[in-house]
Parts: sequence; C-alpha cells; structure tokens
Amino acid sequence: MLKLENVKKQYQGFELDCSLEVKSGFVTGLVGKNGAGKSTAFKAILGLIHTDGGTIQVFGKRPEELDIKDKEKIGVVLADSGFSGYLTIKELLPVLGRLYSGFRREEFLRKCEEFELPLNKKMKEFSTGMKRKLQVLAAVSHEARLLILDEPTAGLDVVARDELLGLLREYMETEGRSVLISSHISGDLEGFCDDIYMIDDGKIVLHEETDVLLSDYALLKMTDEQYHVLDKSYILRHKKEDFGYSCLTSQKRFYQENYPELVIERGNIDELIMMMIRGEK
Repeated sequence: MLKLENVKKQYQGFELDCSLEVKSGFVTGLVGKNGAGKSTAFKAILGLIHTDGGTIQVFGKRPEELDIKDKEKIGVVLADSGFSGYLTIKELLPVLGRLYSGFRREEFLRKCEEFELPLNKKMKEFSTGMKRKLQVLAAVSHEARLLILDEPTAGLDVVARDELLGLLREYMETEGRSVLISSHISGDLEGFCDDIYMIDDGKIVLHEETDVLLSDYALLKMTDEQYHVLDKSYILRHKKEDFGYSCLTSQKRFYQENYPELVIERGNIDELIMMMIRGEK
C-alpha cells in the first residue's frame, strides 16, 4: 500500500532518513516527540516537499506518477492545514463533490449531524476539535483506500477522541484499506494500531507490532548492584536513576524467569518512547 525506503530530506540542523511500510489492511502508527520528523515524512509521502534521496511508493507508484484517480484514493489530514475559515460546511459540499467522484454526500451530512457540526457556521468560528472532526470526516467520505493522518485527535477531549476513533474503526471494516497515523496520545495508538514505528531525530529507532510491544516489552527497575550483575543480552536501553537503573527490554519473560527479584513493569507506549529516545544503548 505504502512503502518508504531510505527517504532523505535535509534541512539546516535536521535530516530525515526514514524507512517504513504500511501494509494493506493495517493501521500503522508513527510516534515521536515534536520535531522528530513525523510531519516531514508525511509531506514527503504526499509529494509536498522535494526529497534528497530514497524511494517512496504509494499503490506501487512514485508520488509523481499518481494520477487523479489514484489521488482520490488517499484521504489526508495534516496538522498544519485545513479548509478556508471563510467557508461553511454547506459551501464546502460542492467543492468535495467536484474533487472526489466517490464523495458520499448523504453519509457525510449524517456524520456532521452526529458530530454536531453546524452546516451554516463559518469554519473560522469552529473550535479546534470541530475543525479536526471535519477534516477527518472529509478524509473518510470519498472511498479512500489509504488514510494519512497527522495528529488527527489533537485538541479533542476524551469523548470526541473516542467518537473519531470509532469512525476510523468503521472505515477499516472495509477490506483493502490502510491507515498511517501519528499521535502524541499513546492510548489512541495502543487501542487502534496494528504496528508502530518510533522516530527520533529523523530516524526510525524501533518498529514493532503493537501487541508485541504491549506483551513482550517491559521496564526493569533495579539497584546499582542488581544492574552490574544483570545479563544485558536483551536490554535495548538503560537509564541511570536515583534508585539505580531503569532498563527497557523486549524479552520480559526472560527476566521474569531468571531475575524474579527485579521490579518489572509493563510500559505504555509513552514510556517506551522516552526510554528509546533518552536511554543509552
């Protein structure tokens, strides 16, 4: 569905060097701190910036080879873009209808009503959450095969996030669809993504299936003495703490069986990111 191989983009003080793949039928998450390269990767995929190396394939084609029909199969939400604030949703309808031959007008209007989005109010008067809901609704309203969503739940409260993720789960019920999504809210990714890439300073530092991350990865807490005698064969990162050391492992069971005296915690995705970024190898 989507594949990046050693895609490079250089700015002053920053270089993207990214490889990732989104398979058909998969929801893939891209996580990392602000400035890690998530939005740059998304813009490269969409052909919005010129890259300095590597290859990108969308539906088996390079971005510049995509025709109008191909582009209609992509739904996009970018963190720093949106519709004109001077339009109303009613005025947006014919625009979407002309842009996308598969635009489902009645379904779109039904979802606007469900999400309490006013049809005659100018979008500049919408809250951040209302704008985000509208962007996602537009992205899923035209039979897209691939969604590229940059922080789609940003600015939403818990209820609105749940509604939006429900909409995306409904979208994925149709076979042959895929989603690439970035988010700072780990709970969204844990409950929604099939696999997750972690990016830091423009480079992918970890790729794993979400179920494996949550079942096999763990944080080990120990004293200095315990750390110095520890078998570190399966330690990915370590960090010095006031009490001793924290260590990240992908082999939780090994340490449970061989070091029962250690404190072993199931880490959430936020904690895994912090250890991968701030911990030492």
